[in-house]
Amino acid sequence: LGRKNWVTDIFSTESRQEEQEYTARTLQEISRAAIEMGKVKTGALIVLERTVALGEYERTGIPIDAKVSSQLLINIFEHNTPLHDGAVIIRNNRVVSATCYLPFDSVEIDKEMGTRHRAAVGISEVSDSLTVIVSEETGGISIARDGKIIRHLDPQGLRDELSVLREEKGQNKKFKLWKGRNRNEKKN
Repeated sequence: LGRKNWVTDIFSTESRQEEQEYTARTLQEISRAAIEMGKVKTGALIVLERTVALGEYERTGIPIDAKVSSQLLINIFEHNTPLHDGAVIIRNNRVVSATCYLPFDSVEIDKEMGTRHRAAVGISEVSDSLTVIVSEETGGISIARDGKIIRHLDPQGLRDELSVLREEKGQNKKFKLWKGRNRNEKKN
């Protein structure tokens, strides 16, 4: 159930619903940051919250509350900076927290994958989040979702995996009891 507020969800407007979904710009910035960090082998763990709230993990980190940009993400994960360890959590197109601790996976994964990969799979087992992982050892980019990991993504593969968040927008339309008056409709 997470942080679902059933009363406001039933009576929400379309603009509020869109506010909770990831924009193409946000996904492009995340993709650009992961690709650039992969080139220089800077490790990163970027968690995109979806419908299941990640508040308990967010509280383990340092609050940020900033608009997502590739420069911000690259600076957060830069070696020897105070925020580079742990994960970044993104909600509603904003970086909400950095240096977050995530749960480790409950299944055995490939031995060549490190703690970032285990944490990414772990958070995807307890939530519907999607996590972008950049390996510090190889610079390889992976995605963790639904308790599974997709490895060795090239830039286009990463963009394709992230685009799933935009495509689901049209498929997850919920029945609303009241949407409010459409201001563009003509009155009869």
